[in-house]
Amino acid sequence: MATDLSNIRNIGICAHIDAGKTTVTERILYYTGKNYKLGEVHEGTATMDFLQEEQDRGITIQSAATTCPWVHKGTDYTINLIDTPGHVDFTIEVERSLRVLDGAVAVFDGKEGVEAQSETVWRQADRYEVPRLCFINKMDKMGADFEFSFNSIIKRLGANPIAVQYPIGSGNDLEGIIDLLGMKAYIFDQSDMGATVIEKEIPAEYQEKAAEWRHMLIENAVELDDNLMERYLEDENSITVEEIKAALRKGTIERQCNPVFCGAALRNVGVQRLIDGVIDYLPNPQQVPAVKGSDPKDIDKKISRPHEDDAPFSALVFKVVADTHGDLTYARIYSGVLKKGARVLNPANQKREIASRIFEMHAKDRKALDEARAGQIVALVGIKDSITGDTLCDSDEPIVLERMTFPEPVISMSIEPKTADDKKKLSDALVQIRREDPSFRSEYNDETGQTIISGMGELHLEIIKNKIVRDLKVNVEVGKPRVSYREAISGSAENCRGLFKKQSGGRGQFGDVTVNIEPCTAEQAEELSLKFTDNVAFENKIVGGSVPKEFIPSVEVGVRQTARGGVSAGYPLINIKVSLIDGKSHDVDSSQIAFEQAGRLALREAVSKAGSVLLEPIMKVVITTPEEYVGNVTGDLSSRRGMILDSEDRANVKLITAEVPLSEMFGYTTTLRGLSQGRASSVMEFDKYAPMPASMQKEVIEAGA
Repeated sequence: MATDLSNIRNIGICAHIDAGKTTVTERILYYTGKNYKLGEVHEGTATMDFLQEEQDRGITIQSAATTCPWVHKGTDYTINLIDTPGHVDFTIEVERSLRVLDGAVAVFDGKEGVEAQSETVWRQADRYEVPRLCFINKMDKMGADFEFSFNSIIKRLGANPIAVQYPIGSGNDLEGIIDLLGMKAYIFDQSDMGATVIEKEIPAEYQEKAAEWRHMLIENAVELDDNLMERYLEDENSITVEEIKAALRKGTIERQCNPVFCGAALRNVGVQRLIDGVIDYLPNPQQVPAVKGSDPKDIDKKISRPHEDDAPFSALVFKVVADTHGDLTYARIYSGVLKKGARVLNPANQKREIASRIFEMHAKDRKALDEARAGQIVALVGIKDSITGDTLCDSDEPIVLERMTFPEPVISMSIEPKTADDKKKLSDALVQIRREDPSFRSEYNDETGQTIISGMGELHLEIIKNKIVRDLKVNVEVGKPRVSYREAISGSAENCRGLFKKQSGGRGQFGDVTVNIEPCTAEQAEELSLKFTDNVAFENKIVGGSVPKEFIPSVEVGVRQTARGGVSAGYPLINIKVSLIDGKSHDVDSSQIAFEQAGRLALREAVSKAGSVLLEPIMKVVITTPEEYVGNVTGDLSSRRGMILDSEDRANVKLITAEVPLSEMFGYTTTLRGLSQGRASSVMEFDKYAPMPASMQKEVIEAGA
């Protein structure tokens, strides 16, 4: 395996559900010699889908990591590879994987092109500035169309794709691919699972098409390099293949273009050339910008770490998996060297951790290492107090790396242990799942005695329930899924007073504060340099010491705790800014608890003055349906308070995009099958929170009361 950083690639495979990500990954493992037989998703034998739930459902639920070798032009390379889920309920798995990767391969279905979830994944990769290649897969599918899929990348993603390959045939007639740089055809011998690649001349009937696409490739490539552009204008034929490759590599790393490959992973066509493309075009760890972070003692002071072995050690925890031999903590090492048994610091909680063992992972199998270096992705055993998003670093040179953003849950359900023995087991199980899955929440309701678990969708909660019952052996009763609403204010309010006064013999309690409240977004809070935690900004505007400064944090705690529990209906209050403008204190009776309570009362008063409104989660739904069922589908969406945003013709089907409240979408998949004789399909993802109709707000508040 390569140890030179320039010979390492940290990549992820990501895409819409069913585009063939896991099959592509299985082929990569086979051709790199990591696996000696091919695993198949549809047979439940895929290496990377090793959870029972994944094998039963034929989908990827958690991201799996592996390391494999590849020899390209006589040089040994190491590819650290993460296979991510496509289902929207597990978007957190994609999010945390992209955060630690240097490059990605976006896989598209050759018939469908860019689909709804492809757009979500693409936006996530944009957010983390991840360079990517495109692989148009399933070119062996009936109706596959390379040019349509290629154009959908431009139209739906606003990207700059540059084709470096063109397929020879499609559907059952797929024979191989044309390399537009070398102008050669490649056929993959099916007698040995495509491992033998035969190079030949381009078939006569494809020569004109190949010349046309090669011309487009060169024109787009020279635009990425001013020197090449000048030479191209003088003499088109003076530019070499290596110069075009260098321009494409530079453009890909700077995220100005996306080289496009094609093939059919299930038919073993094109995967080896894709691996070569990963080496040729995606960056090594030294070619991505130095990782940025902050000084733990002064968060406003920005520092960075170069991707080098001799820099101080820093790593980011991106996944925690419970294991019988101790939790596995997956980390990406950005700088320095970590030796087995080394002590490291978690600056978030100031705890020292011991990396007692280091493993290189291959899905669920592992290989012990004595040390891990910058650029590696490894699993550590012995880390006790660090969770996803935490930094591990050198105690003498601390740094806090930028955290990931986790989406808020939109759906919840009650879960209760069946026996007293199960109660303790359930509590432990929920702690374990929270450590593993940052998009999962659980809380105990004292009034009802129920535990409420919340997640990203019905499938997410169902899989968590199965994990509790089947894997962790806890007997539980579960309620029906229900929507997680939010509360907001409809206006502003000023001079809202919270007075907390208690006299019960001896020392009393006294706290008096006045606040203003107004709607506020994350962007507005950032402009004002205010911390926007749990969607609440707090600003201290006290002058002259009317509230002593030691009590101001207590007021903020009171405000934030009240906002978290909700004011009108018990749902979290979001998107507000609370300004502390005045108050009074008492020399003897004032205390932190009194000002915390005063903060609570002031917020309640402010919300009742400003007026509150319930917000409901709105889902973006994309339905693919044959033309004859469009009327049924749109009529049903209208009855669900849905708003149709767009409809698009795709071959012989219609794509309908709509916004629909989540509360109206329970069991929708079954209804859609009935409306279309099983021929329509849908995907949905959380889009935004929006105000509910007043009549429905009343119902929800009364139901929650």
